[in-house]
Amino acid sequence: MKQLNRTTTGLAADKPLKVLQFGGGNFLRAFTDWMIDELNTVTDFNAGVVIAKPTEREDYTALRQQEGLFHVLTNGIKDGELVSETQLISCVQKVVHPYLEWDVFLQTATLPTIRFVVSNTTEAGIQVDKKDKQSDSPPKEFPAKLTHWLYRRWQHFGGSPERGCIHLPCELIEQNGEALKQCLLTYSDLWELEEGFKEWIVQHNHFCNTLVDRIVPGFPKNRINTVYQEIGYHDDLVVDAEPYHIWVIQGPAIVQRELPFDQTPLNVVFTDDLAPYRQLKVRILNGAHTTIVPVGYLAGIDTVREAVEDDTVGSFLQKALFEEILPTLDFPTTQKEKYAKDVLDRFKNPFIRHQLISISLNSTSKFKTRVLPSLLTYHQQTGELPDHLVSALAHLICFYQGKRGTKIIPLKDSEFALSFFKKVWDEWKNSGKDTKTLVQKVLAETSFWGNDLSEISGLTERLVEEISLVKSKM
Repeated sequence: MKQLNRTTTGLAADKPLKVLQFGGGNFLRAFTDWMIDELNTVTDFNAGVVIAKPTEREDYTALRQQEGLFHVLTNGIKDGELVSETQLISCVQKVVHPYLEWDVFLQTATLPTIRFVVSNTTEAGIQVDKKDKQSDSPPKEFPAKLTHWLYRRWQHFGGSPERGCIHLPCELIEQNGEALKQCLLTYSDLWELEEGFKEWIVQHNHFCNTLVDRIVPGFPKNRINTVYQEIGYHDDLVVDAEPYHIWVIQGPAIVQRELPFDQTPLNVVFTDDLAPYRQLKVRILNGAHTTIVPVGYLAGIDTVREAVEDDTVGSFLQKALFEEILPTLDFPTTQKEKYAKDVLDRFKNPFIRHQLISISLNSTSKFKTRVLPSLLTYHQQTGELPDHLVSALAHLICFYQGKRGTKIIPLKDSEFALSFFKKVWDEWKNSGKDTKTLVQKVLAETSFWGNDLSEISGLTERLVEEISLVKSKM
């Protein structure tokens, strides 16, 4: 079997480098690079990508050996139909490790063709460490490395407005573009860089707030030999991805003009306001996950797919989504219903085995941000309590008793949350199973919910009934 590289494929690295990408992990390769390759195929974008490793560990050895080439396998359900596609991605032209090649990394700042900067350095990646020095080669944090890179670019091109960049951070934090810009300006102040440089950052660089969404399971280890036979190469960087994807970009009109996604079938949205899209994702996708975890798990189900396909739990989730969550969202009905249907298709993906217990981490804080707003909004709009979301909260409280039948649930949450629930459930047991007192204590814990939920008329009584029902089935 031939090793995948540019010699064995005959694909030359002949595209101008237009994108500096911090990170070469599964997500960026199966999301951003996959999209850039589509732009190159369908339009005259003609962009090469240089990947810079943001951390010190490892060396992207496989990516170097394969000269930037890899396959993306798109497998899953789209519009109710099974989808299976294989694409060879060739846009990555160069790989640089700043910790081993600092000068080479900075030299890329002098390339006039580079226009876009993409990153995915985890939620903790966009931050400032005051220990980072201008003399470090390299400094630790990603924004510090980028400050160095932009400063070299500013110096080399004499502050030319045309050599500013469009920044597209993919880190999952709110206002990620604005946060990145503020980090760069903070480093500029810490390092006492020229005012002209800071003005160039603000005036001639565009920092887009973005929202990204695609499930990327990664290397298909359990069927890799079959994959190798299908693609005809030995590829150490094969990456699985679901069909669904969306990239929402908030930025000036020039960004949309320079990224011709409108000429492709890709699901890329340019907007002046990212907030509604974030709300849609958090309330529907993340809200559905958080709703179904305790309900499905306490029913003896272990994976998301099994839960959605179960007659009882699947019906429960459908009603929670379409009757209680969607009506609270100020979005066009067709748009939010299509998104909800897409989410359910994604949950049914036979190529993804998503464990319910693995997404139960910090379920109390997740319920507060993902499900509670829908519950409260529904109550405000109708004067009624949403049956299924209240039941989901009851299941969550029972989940934190820490037992499924005779088996211990491996709960993972803050030390306070775990000790709180242990205490109230121990008191429940010792008090003759006084469920009302237990519920009142849980609802009154404002550190969980932000407010005293015991003040909501009828909620305590409903939860007492639901918890009794849940426990009768356990």
